[in-house]
Amino acid sequence: MSDVHAGQGRRRLLLWGGAAAVLVLVLAGGGIWSRLHTEQALAADTQANTAPFVTVAKVRQSPAVEEIVLPGQVRARYETPIYARTNGYVKRWLTDIGAHVKAGQLLAEIETPEMDQQLRQSEADLKTAQANDVVAQATAKRVRALLPTQSVSKEQDDQASSDAAARSSAVVSNQANVERLKRLVGFERVVAPYDGVVTARSTDIGNLINSGSGQGTELFRLADEKTLRIYVQAPQTYAALIRAGAEVSLRFPEYPGREFKATLVRTATAIDPSDQTLLVELEADNANGELFPGGYTEVHFKLPVARRASVISANALLFRAEGMRVATVGTDGRAVLKAVQIGHDLGTDVEIVDGLGPQEQVILSPPASIETGDRVRIATATRQAPR
Repeated sequence: MSDVHAGQGRRRLLLWGGAAAVLVLVLAGGGIWSRLHTEQALAADTQANTAPFVTVAKVRQSPAVEEIVLPGQVRARYETPIYARTNGYVKRWLTDIGAHVKAGQLLAEIETPEMDQQLRQSEADLKTAQANDVVAQATAKRVRALLPTQSVSKEQDDQASSDAAARSSAVVSNQANVERLKRLVGFERVVAPYDGVVTARSTDIGNLINSGSGQGTELFRLADEKTLRIYVQAPQTYAALIRAGAEVSLRFPEYPGREFKATLVRTATAIDPSDQTLLVELEADNANGELFPGGYTEVHFKLPVARRASVISANALLFRAEGMRVATVGTDGRAVLKAVQIGHDLGTDVEIVDGLGPQEQVILSPPASIETGDRVRIATATRQAPR
């Protein structure tokens, strides 16, 4: 029995020893795990506290209709320099700048004494030719009547007929010369070619006038201002969107706060290789005469957008050697750098045509050293950029 009791005692000692060893191991492992957990938490807190603060904004969509503003040159529908068609001296002028004239209205008279003398001479030459023609026709008729009696030869008849034809041609020639000189004398009267306004007068009484635009000086300048033409050089970027019928409005510096309607009537349908622009022509009604040709205007185009792009602030862009990047914030609070493709530059904003999804949060003015995976802290509540 003593051996049995002794064996049982040894077993109890072994059990108590094993339990004590296990307890020691458990306590030691708990302490080690607690220290590791504390160190990890401390490292996480340290990393979180050292993460940079950033300001973010949500990506927004571009509007369905885009408005662009371009400078335009304003011109009258018709603008004509008026020159003399005959040489002479200015006898008188009847209209000055700002005068509203009708088509055919007399603007000035030119005195042409030499031309008047030439007309009188040509009229006298015409009368002489007509008298000679009458004699030649009568002679030819008498010779033709005597030909059957053989009182005259065939050669005499032919000669009389030829002389009569020549005299008739001389009459026609002199008549044409008289008509030409009458027309030239008629150019002594300088008249308006259409209804309009005299915008310039460059002559005075007694001035020597040479005919034609190559040698003579401009007498008047006439403009039809009831309809204005506006010419715009549109950048190639917008060339495909600018079409006839587009909604257009005008703003003039002399009328602040007012808008004037215009109609897009045509484009050049070709890009100018010198400046990569498309020539656009507009028309605006000016029946009340409020607007003045020759100046400039702001042309506001409202163009439909075929594909709506993402819009972000320009200070969100990162210029990297590998290309343009934008830093976004993920749901885990870490930065993600994304490659983007820029569309239109809107000044303080830019369009992103590829690389960003809707409602993503982009970092404004990101640190130059930021990389994908860096933890960041949002400094303020996410703000929606103004539309």
